[in-house]
Amino acid sequence: MSLGKKMGAEFLGSFWLVHSGVGAAVFAERFPEVGVGFIGVSLAFGFAVLTMGYAIGHISGSHLNPTVSIGLFVGGRFDRRDLLPYVAAQFLGAITAGALLYLVATERADPEIGRFAANGYGAHSPGGYSMIAALTSETVMSFGFVFIVLGATDKRGRSPALVPIVAGLALTVIHLVGLPIDYASVNPARSTATAVFKGGWAMEQLWLFFVAPLGGAVLAGLGYNLLARPSAPS
Repeated sequence: MSLGKKMGAEFLGSFWLVHSGVGAAVFAERFPEVGVGFIGVSLAFGFAVLTMGYAIGHISGSHLNPTVSIGLFVGGRFDRRDLLPYVAAQFLGAITAGALLYLVATERADPEIGRFAANGYGAHSPGGYSMIAALTSETVMSFGFVFIVLGATDKRGRSPALVPIVAGLALTVIHLVGLPIDYASVNPARSTATAVFKGGWAMEQLWLFFVAPLGGAVLAGLGYNLLARPSAPS
């Protein structure tokens, strides 16, 4: 598969992830009487990963997230030449989805975007959690997500057809835990897609949603290789 086709798939997949997950948070989370709540938003993110995994997994691997691409690279599963193009496509797809959601959100009779599902801590945490709490949560959750992806996609695994389901369930769990803390990121592209339109505090706090997820991804790549490497014969 050509790099251009892989980038196109990553663009489309990242667009779908943000449009589905952030869209559920912006439009449906607290909709009068039929709001989906945090559970619905968590499922939207998880189902987006699951569905795109089957749609484009055979084309690009369906990373949809710079954290996953970097974790796979550190784990020796991804070509360095493809890393920057993948990340660029993921950011472009996510921001395009954010722009579309912003357009729809501001086309109400009384436009009010609220927090626009932007990630934040302190006064901007849904549950009032501190920067340290958000930093810890994002690092641990990103580590777990990338570690699960590395394990599920290991060639020694027995069920490659189940990889999208495993990844989707993992992301659902992450959002169930992380939404009250900082609105759950584990994905710098997803965080950027909302912060650039929310502006203000969201842009000021965006750094954390790069540092923690990418740090967790590096630790996962190193940790999985250490744990899964076959032992030397005695």
